[in-house]
Amino acid sequence: MLTSSQNPKIQAVRKLQAQAKQRRQEQAFVVEGVRLVEEAWAAGWQARLVLYSSELSERGQQLVRQFRSVGAPLEEVSPGVLAAASDTPAPQGILAVLETHTLALPAALDFVLIPDGVRDPGNLGTLLRTAAAAGVQAVLLPPGTVDPWSPKVVRSAMGAHFRLPVLELDWEQIRTALDGLQVYLADSGGGLAYTAADLRQPLALLIGGEAEGAGAQGAALANERLHIPMPGPTESLNAAVAAAILMFETARQRKDSDR
Repeated sequence: MLTSSQNPKIQAVRKLQAQAKQRRQEQAFVVEGVRLVEEAWAAGWQARLVLYSSELSERGQQLVRQFRSVGAPLEEVSPGVLAAASDTPAPQGILAVLETHTLALPAALDFVLIPDGVRDPGNLGTLLRTAAAAGVQAVLLPPGTVDPWSPKVVRSAMGAHFRLPVLELDWEQIRTALDGLQVYLADSGGGLAYTAADLRQPLALLIGGEAEGAGAQGAALANERLHIPMPGPTESLNAAVAAAILMFETARQRKDSDR
């Protein structure tokens, strides 16, 4: 059992939790808690290290047995050491270091989300979770977006990383990926009301960030602008809320067209 937070393995986990640069160099990230580690196991993601403590529930102990059965590196640690390695105030007794990889894009894209300049980890995680629920095929992240593998993004996404291709691309790569798609830019200032748009066609939804909205390069990709009518005295919606409305309107239109 590891009982010192100065152990090199624990220090390495703490660096992955704290530093995007370290995550990129190591091509690894951390998931915490029984549910997220279960999601990773079910999706077949490779664990480089699993830390667990005596406080782990029986459900969590079953996970430990599963990882042990495939020869994953396991370390039992004291509760204090797990707390030192954790990014959450109340660890659930297990965390795993996973190898970062990107799920393959579908052969034919017809429903894509592009969060442009979203820098808040909670917002991006919520966007990913909602995209997975709404049937989005891929999320393309342009430069200036928060690291999608940061601890808060991973927690907020609730396993979306294991089901949804999330790609960090430059604008030219995004332009190439969107070839043949209608690109709608969410714009609180005008454009077509979202309920009047035909969202059944192959499309990408481009959502601007919290502070300044979409940048010039993102706006230049748009074929059409959409707005969400707001009868109340509010200037704009949170990026994740606006995206959720547009994504589920897309899903609704497509479901209705299949009837």
